[in-house]
Amino acid sequence: MTFAATFDIIPFIEDKFAPKIFKRSLTIQKMQDKILLINDLPGYGKVALSAMLPVLSHMGFDEYNLPTAIVSNTLDYGKFDILDTTEHMERSIKVWKELGFSFDAICTGFILTAEQVRLILGYCREQRQTYGTKLYVDPIMGDEGELYHGVSEETISYMRSMCSQAEIIVPNLTEAAFLAGMYEDKPDITLAEAEELAMKLHGMGAKSVVITSVLSGGSYYVTCYDDTAKRIYHIPFEHIDVRFVGTGDIFSALLFGRMICGAELRQTVEYAVRVMRRLIAENESEADKFKGIPLERNLDIVDEEWVKSF
Repeated sequence: MTFAATFDIIPFIEDKFAPKIFKRSLTIQKMQDKILLINDLPGYGKVALSAMLPVLSHMGFDEYNLPTAIVSNTLDYGKFDILDTTEHMERSIKVWKELGFSFDAICTGFILTAEQVRLILGYCREQRQTYGTKLYVDPIMGDEGELYHGVSEETISYMRSMCSQAEIIVPNLTEAAFLAGMYEDKPDITLAEAEELAMKLHGMGAKSVVITSVLSGGSYYVTCYDDTAKRIYHIPFEHIDVRFVGTGDIFSALLFGRMICGAELRQTVEYAVRVMRRLIAENESEADKFKGIPLERNLDIVDEEWVKSF
């Protein structure tokens, strides 16, 4: 399946009809693609699976999920409860193997323990060897120069192994630094250093690399190594001084969804940056930002910004 037919008709459609027709075309086209999302599941708040599922469902994918944890609410509230689902994951994967379930792509996000990373990595390898499944990894481990509580060197080591199997990885600057073992103590790096990080991660096995939240000389960029084009890009973006939880999960869903469909990396990253800017700007007045962005009433932005790519 390709995008060719859809792309060719877009220039000939009146602007007011293009988003609706493109959305319908994409939905029909991708209906058979089965995606397994592995991430945590919050009861309250649009992060992790609660953020990714609406976006990818809107794109028309056949979605499945395997929660790494069940969380009462987003952690920013200060009080929360987390249920470790490792045993449930083990039992689920065992049943899925017996039933012969397969997926076209597996997308991973927050993974609670090193044991879970080992379990998921083994399952992804089996799926790839048997069914040609592609792996897309958001190696959630930390932010703003710090690792999250409980992330050990063992976790980082297993995450490196998972990233080495991936079509695309999407670390933020902190995660990229710890994965590569470089610049862990530098919150502001040069673009040359960002390129070095991207190439180090590519050299460790990841095909394409997208490093988000790169701060360089006071400006913000997404630094990408595109394995298809064999090129590095630095895509600037305007930093909006508003913090919503779940923005990284939404960005990953936008990126993974379009790339699974066969879009070009630079085009897709520029698109995801535009969507995120609009989502944040148009919801800036939301009082409770710990709850995340109310995605269901903003999904038209996902279509409108994609049409602008052509």
